Order: sequence, then C-alpha cells, then structure tokens
Amino acid sequence: MQDSPGRAARLALDLALTLRHDGAGGVADDLADPAGLTAWVRAHPEILPVAQHCTADAAALAAVRELRAAVRALFAHAVRPGAPSAADAARLMPVPEAVDRLNAAAARTPTVPVLRWEGSAGPVLDRRPVHGAGDLTAALAQAAAAFLAGPDRQRLRACHAPRCVRYFLKEHPRQQWCGPSCGNRARVARHHERHRTAAGAGSG
Repeated sequence: MQDSPGRAARLALDLALTLRHDGAGGVADDLADPAGLTAWVRAHPEILPVAQHCTADAAALAAVRELRAAVRALFAHAVRPGAPSAADAARLMPVPEAVDRLNAAAARTPTVPVLRWEGSAGPVLDRRPVHGAGDLTAALAQAAAAFLAGPDRQRLRACHAPRCVRYFLKEHPRQQWCGPSCGNRARVARHHERHRTAAGAGSG
C-alpha cells in the first residue's frame, strides 16, 4: 500500500476531477459557473487558505478553468504510454502551452524571502507569499506544479472503466481503476463483451 498523497497531489487531483461522469454517458463540470467554483473552493478549507473568503467571479472562473485544462493536459502526458482520460482524448492542448499556462498562473502570487534561524540549526531562507497577495489560481497552479515534479506523479493513472473520466493515484500494484464501482463496471462490461463475442461466433 502506498503512502497517502500529499497536499499538492490532493489539490491537483481534486481540480482535475471537477470534470466527472454525469451518470448519463456525458461529462459534468463542477466549475460550470462562478457559484460552482465558489462551492468547490469553500469545500477545501484545509488546503486553500483563501477558501473561507472566496466568492468567485467570472474572471476567476475563466482563470481556473484555463488552468484546469493545462493540468489535465499535463496529467494526460504524465500517464503515457497509457491513454489519457476519455474526457481529454479529443481536446488536449500541447504540452509546452500547458507548461507555460501553469507557470504563468503560479507566478501570480508575489513572494518575499523570509529568514528562519531556530536554536542551534543554521539559518534557512524560505520564500513566502506576500501577506494579503494570495491568488486562488496561483495556489492551484503551485500545487499542480509541486505534484507533477514530485514522486506521487509516478502513481498517476487514467481510469478506463466504462463512463469514467477520472485520474487517480495507483495505491497498489494490481489497481486498474479509480475505485471499486469502476472495477465492477469494467468487469461487467468485459463479461458482456465475452458473451456477445461468443454468441456472434456461434451464429457464424
């Protein structure tokens, strides 16, 4: 069993998973309007410092949706040679453009150097966001960049169960799907396909 994903991985995955199966063969978008973005951000108080004060507007929605498109393009690139999520297969932006968008979004929060010198340890220089200058899109982009550059990326997979459009982190060597329900659907679909193929061969 793998360790639980870190903060950056959770936030990057949660952003990508705002596109999900709608239960009727299509794709639902949790970020379809500013109210949807506001609800999503407020549901993440533990990983987004701005969450409790967020009321998204059209500009914030456009920025986050643009970032999500970049993140999903980079997720699709990360799972190679496997296929990307079915939601991405026909509309991925080029990887260099996705990287540029991610970096541009991450740069929207200015930082300042902060010196720490505790006890007998040597001095350490950190970079921290300027107080009051937090930006939602920058926080999301920085989390996505940290995830993509970190060890959790090696576990990223696209779920190819019928009707699923999710990405997930593989938790054990035999895991093929994002969750038990997708595993059940995939096994049922394979069972029906075997019977359909056998029936077709028998009638030939």
